[in-house]
Amino acid sequence: MKTQTLADLGEDKLVRLITAKLSTDGSIIAGPGDDCAVVVAPKAGEQLLLKTDTIVEGVHFTADTPARLVGRKAMARVLSDFAAMAATPKHALVTLIAPPETPVKRVLGLYEGMTQLADEHEVRIVGGETSRGSQLSLTVSMTGTALKKKWISRSGAKAEDLIFVTGTLGGSIRGKHLKFQPLLAEAHWLVKHARVTAMMDLSDGLAKDLPRLADQSGVGFEIEPARIPLTRGCTLEQALTDGEDYELLLTLHPQTPLSLPDEFHRAFAHTRLHLIGKILADPKRRNLGQGGWDHFKA
Repeated sequence: MKTQTLADLGEDKLVRLITAKLSTDGSIIAGPGDDCAVVVAPKAGEQLLLKTDTIVEGVHFTADTPARLVGRKAMARVLSDFAAMAATPKHALVTLIAPPETPVKRVLGLYEGMTQLADEHEVRIVGGETSRGSQLSLTVSMTGTALKKKWISRSGAKAEDLIFVTGTLGGSIRGKHLKFQPLLAEAHWLVKHARVTAMMDLSDGLAKDLPRLADQSGVGFEIEPARIPLTRGCTLEQALTDGEDYELLLTLHPQTPLSLPDEFHRAFAHTRLHLIGKILADPKRRNLGQGGWDHFKA
């Protein structure tokens, strides 16, 4: 039997096929099918957050990566960014670019992976766009909310703050980059139980992302390499530079109780919170070399 491709199906039928499988709820006034999605506005006392992210075949996944995992990764990356700001994701738009010879079954698999993870976090896909291109790519744009003055940025770290990471670092290419769980519940717990001063997710490696946080906060840092939690079988270099860990990197007030990591682990048995260093006042004092993922450098 001939495999049905996008060229066989056409854009309108593809869109109808995709949108028929999307879930809805009371927050959606007008969803897929109109020129724009219309959703319920944030409540008083909330702020609107927006984020977009793209994954591209040959960069973030390979041609033989299962479609469901590709779609899941596209959604998970954006959810991880909302976790990094202790925000609550709400609605998503998806842009699909694919060659005409792409099997329809593969496209449906992409949306299966996206919607399954979105549903787990009560996010609704409310529209998007499709176009032809030379390689497959997915862009997920998302809106969400956070209480005023309760969201966390990268710019709040202060001298003497303690630096923590969740989980373990390194070796994501073995499968974690496709199967990681966005740490939304963990981020909200940390903000509720500790004085979080700055936070971000680790997408490009600790050696790349910690300097970014420090730059935004105008501070330096001192890391204790022996404290960095390594994924089993990984070296310190891999933990610093592999990237796509999607763990949380955060700074906490220096008076954070020593018991916090144990309390965190009791709340989330699948992961741990690790103290790895402290923030310094001098922006020039940093004891990590250059490294990590850069899209535009070899």
